[in-house]
Amino acid sequence: MLPSDLLILRSRHGSIVPQRLALDADTLALAGDLIATFARAVGQRRSVLDETLVALEGEDTAFKVKRGLAHLLAGDDFSTFETVAPLDPPALRRLVFELSATGVPSRGRRDGLLQSAADALALTQPNGKLSTPAEIADGLFADLPRNAVLTAFTPPTPTALIHRYNLAQAQGVFYRAFDLVITAHRNTPGHYKQLFRYVKLFGLLSGIEGDAEHGFTLRLDGPASLFAPSTRYGLALAKLLPALLQVPKWTLRASLKPPRRERDFASARVREDAALEEENAAPTFELSAGCGLVSHYAPPREFDSILEEAFAARWAQLDSPWQLEREVDLVPIPGSAIIPDFRLAHPDGRSVLLEIVGFWRPEYLRKKFASIRRAGRADILLAVSARLNLEAAGVDASDFGARIVWFKGKLDPQAVLAAAEAITRR
Repeated sequence: MLPSDLLILRSRHGSIVPQRLALDADTLALAGDLIATFARAVGQRRSVLDETLVALEGEDTAFKVKRGLAHLLAGDDFSTFETVAPLDPPALRRLVFELSATGVPSRGRRDGLLQSAADALALTQPNGKLSTPAEIADGLFADLPRNAVLTAFTPPTPTALIHRYNLAQAQGVFYRAFDLVITAHRNTPGHYKQLFRYVKLFGLLSGIEGDAEHGFTLRLDGPASLFAPSTRYGLALAKLLPALLQVPKWTLRASLKPPRRERDFASARVREDAALEEENAAPTFELSAGCGLVSHYAPPREFDSILEEAFAARWAQLDSPWQLEREVDLVPIPGSAIIPDFRLAHPDGRSVLLEIVGFWRPEYLRKKFASIRRAGRADILLAVSARLNLEAAGVDASDFGARIVWFKGKLDPQAVLAAAEAITRR
């Protein structure tokens, strides 16, 4: 993502419009030049690369675009910067400073001290590798960011870099969001589950309303709504956008902190002038499926775990009229929704939902079983690992009776089938 000073956001009729680069010949050429610059810089220090990038900027008025593209290329997804030194720099500094303390500091002693440090270091290294005085001098402050060495670079295509830039500009809008409303409608349960999973993964504060027939509305608090603005929370919210782009049908609307109010946040001045309030009215940001932004997140796997995949494979070998279907039902509960892992469907119309509970923390188990209880559904089977201590997690397994199928290691399809027959005969 991009820092705030590299965002290019324009206001249009109360709406915020992020910068978006076109995939034209000039922009692709610029992206290609920057990618080639990073590729040539492998083995060089960050300071040398930065000097090259400054020279590339020249006096171009579009320097922010170049800096933004370079910032993305320098990120962990593409570049690996490492400290390269014959010894951990703090330990190396300690060694040299201890040697220098034995006499009066002077420029004339410098070379001798570095040679003494190299000799001492050779004695302590198991492989007997010798370090030169020049390597010792270079390694003294190798842990400074500007001295980090670009040791590896995975080049994206120019098109992929431009897509990442356009996405990062949109993500930057969320840094000053008060709230975010996402409406996801008429999607498959698997897509809903993926979206809800990312909301939980990034620790976002949310409320969920709706159902599978009409769609779900997610209301998320933004970083500007918190008592104190949180950079970490703003970044977490921005990370949700690439996940949302993988959902086929959705709309998004964010209310943002006005720029003037943002400048005055620290002083918390109260504004009563009506004209000033109108000028500072909260701008909005809107986006929807088909917006042209491209996600760089890997496509979701068909199964959430090896356990689920193995169970589906064993079920396929059964000779049973019951059919196993993947994530086809959503069970709404107040403020959230449950998307069971499988549905078992019988030709006579009977159906059972199956949720697999594997290895999880006590807090997760309490929430999971509380959600199942709140759903009030008698057709949900729970496959629970016998290794889980439900009692220690505050869960009373007797509340669910025959709806729990215990398993060790592998989930037996026959046991699930027997439980499905039992609860549908009642």
